[in-house]
Amino acid sequence: MKLVFATHNQNKFTEVQTLMPGHVELLSLNDIGCHEEIPETANTIDGNAILKAEYVNRHYGYNCFADDTGLEVSSLNGAPGVYSARYAGPAKSDQANMKKLLEDMKDIEDRSARFKTAIALSLRGNQNLFLGICEGTITQEPRGEKGFGYDPVFQPIGLQETFAEMSLSQKSEIGHRGKAMRQLLQYLSLNNS
Repeated sequence: MKLVFATHNQNKFTEVQTLMPGHVELLSLNDIGCHEEIPETANTIDGNAILKAEYVNRHYGYNCFADDTGLEVSSLNGAPGVYSARYAGPAKSDQANMKKLLEDMKDIEDRSARFKTAIALSLRGNQNLFLGICEGTITQEPRGEKGFGYDPVFQPIGLQETFAEMSLSQKSEIGHRGKAMRQLLQYLSLNNS
């Protein structure tokens, strides 16, 4: 089965590719010649995932899944949320986003946050949505060299390490994207044709 993962982010693609079963040939947007930025105009994480999956299906004719992930910080009323990738501006800089987040939280005691991933699957004309959530806290400063995005400042509940201090397999086991992906994979294994 050929399935497109609607992302230009090579880190995300690699993370997801390691989880795919053998019967699924995973393709990236580059593999199908989709080099444009797919509009993410919804005001929710779920909505953006659905928009991206439907866009690829409609314009390129492939079965597709797309994810959207946001970091929701309690004391910032759920921000950056749907704007996580461009929190510090349209350049989508991980470093600038983390810096802005830490500045915005400089004097805040409640550092609770959660990562939320929504995966929308457009498969043979059917739409499905899978959600993964990981609760944690925002650290005082970045720690670790692995991962991407806000990983260096997000510490899952009950652990001493940030996502950026974990191996890819550790992060996938407990993380938001891994949780949503396991639901997607279970669905694909039950609908394998």
